[in-house]
Amino acid sequence: MRKTLLCVLFTLVVLAAQNQNSPKLNLGTSNMPIGAYYYPEHWDESQWERDLKRMAELGFEFTHFAEFAWARIEPEEGKFDFAWLDKNVELAAKYGLKVVMCTPSPCPPAWLSEKHPEILIKDAAGYTVKHGTRLNANIANPVYQAYIKKVVDEMIRRYGNNPTVCGWQIDNEPHFEGLYDYSDFAQVDFRAWLKRKYGTIDKLNVAWGASFWSLTYNNFDQIVCPSVKDYAGNPHINLDFKRYTADALAAGLRYQSSLLRASISPKQWITTNFAYYRFLPSVDLFRSRADLDFTSHTMYLLSTYLDAPKGDLGFRLGSGMELSFSGEMARSMRGFTGIMELQPGQINWGQWNAQPLPGAVRMWIWHAFGLGEKFVCTYRFRQPLYGSEQFHKGIMETDGVTVSLGGEEYVQAIKEINALRIKTKLSETPAEVAGRSTAFLWKQDNLMSMETTKVTNSWDTWRHYYSYYQSLKSMACPVTFIAETDSFDVKKFPFMVAPAYEMVDETVIRKWTKYVSDGGHLVLSVRTGMKDNNSHLWEKLLQQPIWDLIGAKIDGFDQLPPSVIGNINFGGTKFQWNVWGDMLTPDKNTETWAAYADQYYAGKSCVIKRNLGKGSVVYVGVESKDKELEEAMLRKLYNESGAKILDLPDYVFVEWRDGYWVAVNYSSENYELPIPSNSIISVGEKIVVPGGVTVWK
Repeated sequence: MRKTLLCVLFTLVVLAAQNQNSPKLNLGTSNMPIGAYYYPEHWDESQWERDLKRMAELGFEFTHFAEFAWARIEPEEGKFDFAWLDKNVELAAKYGLKVVMCTPSPCPPAWLSEKHPEILIKDAAGYTVKHGTRLNANIANPVYQAYIKKVVDEMIRRYGNNPTVCGWQIDNEPHFEGLYDYSDFAQVDFRAWLKRKYGTIDKLNVAWGASFWSLTYNNFDQIVCPSVKDYAGNPHINLDFKRYTADALAAGLRYQSSLLRASISPKQWITTNFAYYRFLPSVDLFRSRADLDFTSHTMYLLSTYLDAPKGDLGFRLGSGMELSFSGEMARSMRGFTGIMELQPGQINWGQWNAQPLPGAVRMWIWHAFGLGEKFVCTYRFRQPLYGSEQFHKGIMETDGVTVSLGGEEYVQAIKEINALRIKTKLSETPAEVAGRSTAFLWKQDNLMSMETTKVTNSWDTWRHYYSYYQSLKSMACPVTFIAETDSFDVKKFPFMVAPAYEMVDETVIRKWTKYVSDGGHLVLSVRTGMKDNNSHLWEKLLQQPIWDLIGAKIDGFDQLPPSVIGNINFGGTKFQWNVWGDMLTPDKNTETWAAYADQYYAGKSCVIKRNLGKGSVVYVGVESKDKELEEAMLRKLYNESGAKILDLPDYVFVEWRDGYWVAVNYSSENYELPIPSNSIISVGEKIVVPGGVTVWK
């Protein structure tokens, strides 16, 4: 008994310490503080006060300094100039603005690149990414870290206890220019990473399957960083190089976090602004979550067509799915997040740079609010007159005094959000929302592995993930991304999806089994359980480690050419597929939900459900065209399990936050929302138009 009480007491002490060490954001007093990037180094000193005063007058509550200012802070080695930054921090305080201070490591000054070219990254062909761009130095390189320490230590001495500075951002959108580093440092560091992982060259050769094609190594010094574009090479060295790159990036962030953590005020927090997960395979939020107080993210919704909603207006409304996915991913790390960069209007660096539809900028801000973002910061307050982003809109036009169209929408959103009367005691999550809460099991290594070994040119891992995520959002499910090491808490997450969870071990299979037995509803899909964590196929039958769990044998898989479309029968409806289809033989007590309607295996099961204990497992052995089958399957599962779900069209989002329902419309059609007749609409109308917002309670 005494031992149990001591354990409980210890747990409470640890939790109290964790809470004490998690500072408040302190970015403002409104319902969702909104800030703006400001670059005093870009403007004449005579304009600083005018700009920061105007920022505050427009309703912004914080600003953001110094991530690209190393050359201004330390123009020569060891000679620091903080007078200009001191002045701007003072001006921010004068007008009631809080400050997010940044470490300036994205851009080493010219004198440092000249003195130590070994800090610069190289591409696979050996070309050095020289001074003249950003993110061209490796933040894991000890030589570079020594100089980072000097400038960060100076910044901490000046601002580490300044009450105007509420927190610190490490680096900026951390990744490597060109995605990977092949410098001399990276070559040596990769070998050291491999030695730590494998210990001996013999173990490495086994893990890499090096006997294939006579790829065996005699010693670690023979290993060089592989070109990840060389898919005809060894997939295992490519996977390990991607893992190493993600670890190196996380180590660089961890180093700077440790510098800050040791000296800044406990009232100041530490974060970084991760960007574009789907385009940056080395960016793994889970690898850094223990080193940051919270994870923030950046979002430029008009930068790509890859996820743009279909319809005539999609290119002007942007990818709401990307905003939703990245926001929920970032929030999942520490329970809350914020957007550290949100575009204020037209940008300059996308594939095509259309004007946003009038109202779209406001919609993005409201969408962020609905997703639970604790703050939004826009990049940037003033449009630059020079540099690579001179055509990037700001809150202010190029004259510095006229508010842009996007700026006007920011001001409108600030006023509208601040007008909400939020009562915390009345803001407990409704049972219907909690009842459809879903965990999305995530492992970056699976993404790395499947993008290295696609098996078919038609395979796209992100598209597969999005087919499930987008289907969940069409039911208005709150989604939390979790790792294998997290608790599979059935009370918190009645549902869990693990799409294409290729690499598994006995531990995760046991956790899945217990989760289902305890009452959870688990959804697995193609490729799940196909490999071990070395990305080797099991020396068993195909995916045999998960057969007992799913209640079926997986006899094989098929892939059709793009010109051939297969058909599936599911609940009396036909669906199409051609990318990947598993052929399943269900056990006696396993139910077939869908079967193939053609090909030589017509009648063979492709979607099955097994009841286990208090819960169930659904295995979806096919990727359908336009995710139609996946969405129908999820609706059937959630309905049969008693969850209350919505039936939303693609790119109409409904979220719940702080006692309010928030709906936004990224589609090109009007949509009549399912608002109960006794509800009070605070913003908008029951029919939400493209680019529109409706808020009710």
